Amino acid sequence: MTDQKDRSAIVNALAAMMNATSRRVSALFPGYFDEAKHNHYRDFGWPQNVTFSQIYAMYCRNGLARAAVKKTARKVWQDHPFLMEREEAHDETPVEADIRQRFADLRIWQRLAEADRRSMVGAYAGVILRLADDRRFAEPVDSVRGGLDGLVEIIPAWEGQLRVSTWDDDEMSETYGQPTMFQFNEAQVGNNAQGRNRAFEVHPDRVIVWSEDGTVHGRSMLEPGFNDLLTLEKITGAGGEGFWKNAKSSPVFEIDKEAQLSQMAQAMGVEASEIADALNTQTENWQKGFDQSLMLQGMKATTLGVTLPIPEHFRAGALENFAASVEMPKKILTGMQTGERASTEDASEWAQTCMGIRSDRVIPAIMEFVNRLERFGILPERDWFLSWADLTEAGIGEKIDRADKMASINERASRTGLGEVVFTSDEIRETVGKEPLSESDAFTDDDEADMEPPNDGEE
Repeated sequence: MTDQKDRSAIVNALAAMMNATSRRVSALFPGYFDEAKHNHYRDFGWPQNVTFSQIYAMYCRNGLARAAVKKTARKVWQDHPFLMEREEAHDETPVEADIRQRFADLRIWQRLAEADRRSMVGAYAGVILRLADDRRFAEPVDSVRGGLDGLVEIIPAWEGQLRVSTWDDDEMSETYGQPTMFQFNEAQVGNNAQGRNRAFEVHPDRVIVWSEDGTVHGRSMLEPGFNDLLTLEKITGAGGEGFWKNAKSSPVFEIDKEAQLSQMAQAMGVEASEIADALNTQTENWQKGFDQSLMLQGMKATTLGVTLPIPEHFRAGALENFAASVEMPKKILTGMQTGERASTEDASEWAQTCMGIRSDRVIPAIMEFVNRLERFGILPERDWFLSWADLTEAGIGEKIDRADKMASINERASRTGLGEVVFTSDEIRETVGKEPLSESDAFTDDDEADMEPPNDGEE
């Protein structure tokens, strides 16, 4: 019994010693033992935290990243909305006409679309309001005179250009946890070209934060698929470099056992001690062009070929993952490079996705912009309505197909002898977006002539 207890004690002591040793080794080499199997970021060369600079560089240099952002923005903003004083149908009012003209002069909708595009790249974007209120950007806004002329310019800003400089940390304040001042530096993102040197502090009254929730705590559209973009770059780069290396790989020199170094040096015009340097120079010159030649004496030059796997299989998985991360059908993302058009189901799903982005992200930001102008007195107080064409609405070809089917159903119903009309002419016209015909337009001249009473020769 005692021996068994001793053995158990020894086993426990050894286990404790091994655990302690393991902990010490893990402390010396963090990330390479217990958790190493699960740290995919380190194993696969992905960044642990993705910064705006990394995402912006990916957007600028990666075709898929740029296509995902620009195609989404282009679809969401495929046309421009209209700001209306009320929702029901009506003729354009003088106020609406003035707004349309002023917004066109300042290219308001185009600049808001640009801010939306930038917010997809970063965690957020900003719209800075330049107002004719005789105050600096860092000062709050009271009211602006001159109506629509009080809005001078709106400046779209990248996340990297517009940073929060101070926060409201007063728990009793209505704006607790919100920015109290922003810092704008236009040259912080992109090329520091002439005319991009504006830098100033800006009060939150003059900033519209454009993001999913209207705060600076959003997420980039490209962040979920960032690892897949890196994988695609590795596959593309490795494939291109591999094919180049195979086409012009470094030679391997095999010296014949009976070769005389002195004769080789004499042929190359160098000393015997300089043969290695001469070979390096000759090889370097040979690799610079496909039409160069090598001068060898007593040596044999061979190349090591590398068999490259077909990269498409590895690329397809990463491409599908990235397309899923941006909720975009793959054929819409890559276009017609494969010779196949996106299916009707893909196009319909993509339109619904963009309508969701417009409803949840874009329209609230636009209405915040409108409310801000209303608060400043630039716009009159109204129950403003944003009229925007539905992205999921069928095209004219699909509408005509529907109308044709409705007419065919009417024709088949009439053949039954019951004379039943399934769809009226007004319903068919509505399908293709046409208004119902008036009584005067419903009849042709011949029809009106047939309806006149016959002339019996009496006056």
